[in-house]
Amino acid sequence: MSPGSGGGDVPLSVEDFSLLRDAFGARMGLSLSSSTKPALERRLRERLAVVNVETFAAYYQFLSFDPGADEEWEALYDLLTTSETYLFREDYQLRAFQDEVLPLLADQAKTRRRLTVWSAGCSTGEEVYTIAMLIHESSLFSGWDVRVFGSDISKRCIGVARRGVYGPSSFRTTPKEKRRAYFIERPDGSHVVERIRAMCHFGQMNLLERDKARLIGRVDAVFCRNVLIYFDPHARRSTIDLFHERLYPGGVLLLGHSESLLNVSTAFELLHLKEDLVYRKPRTFPGVL
Repeated sequence: MSPGSGGGDVPLSVEDFSLLRDAFGARMGLSLSSSTKPALERRLRERLAVVNVETFAAYYQFLSFDPGADEEWEALYDLLTTSETYLFREDYQLRAFQDEVLPLLADQAKTRRRLTVWSAGCSTGEEVYTIAMLIHESSLFSGWDVRVFGSDISKRCIGVARRGVYGPSSFRTTPKEKRRAYFIERPDGSHVVERIRAMCHFGQMNLLERDKARLIGRVDAVFCRNVLIYFDPHARRSTIDLFHERLYPGGVLLLGHSESLLNVSTAFELLHLKEDLVYRKPRTFPGVL
């Protein structure tokens, strides 16, 4: 086999699939069932050629022990994660956040006059800018130190998010008046206006790396929508524990519509809103007045 030609027709064996699945679970928290084996084999075959190995077993050894493995993991973060997102996604939850959660947070944080919201798994940044727009429109935080932080495991996604330039697919549910108010149209796409960009900050982060996540500091709210559904049970519990640690007492966690903390954590209380259910870190602990 010539250099760089990669795995050819060498199949992904059950044993090699198990090794790679466990490696992806340990590093990324991904839950991969046996039904994903054919798709994983197709996706990974080109990576064998890139790192110049001939078998999936050798690829696993490369990921585990080669000095250049970190760069290859970066490629896998893009290859194996879902980055589907758009502005003003799940509008019912966003209305609940703007109309009910933000007033609650404004009251809780009024003495420090600082608001921090974390979008965990922000993909290409549309959710972060959407949150910033809602905070701006609320008029509850004039003169406050407001920061919306977006993190994602993909370096490529974070690069797109920092640029803040979007094409038509990102606006599929965006009201026209909001697009006119918050974007400047240029030949290369729609640019987020500076007053919103100034509120937003981005960084690459693996949610399983708790020490790095602590650099964010304490936050008032966490958006983690449609991320936990891809995690294995251990990664799900670890991530929820991280959110609980980072949230101020009384802080709010917003998950995707198909996600819940059932059988994951009892550390949060359920907060019933008019259009949504969200989770709140208790303001006091049991037995503490």
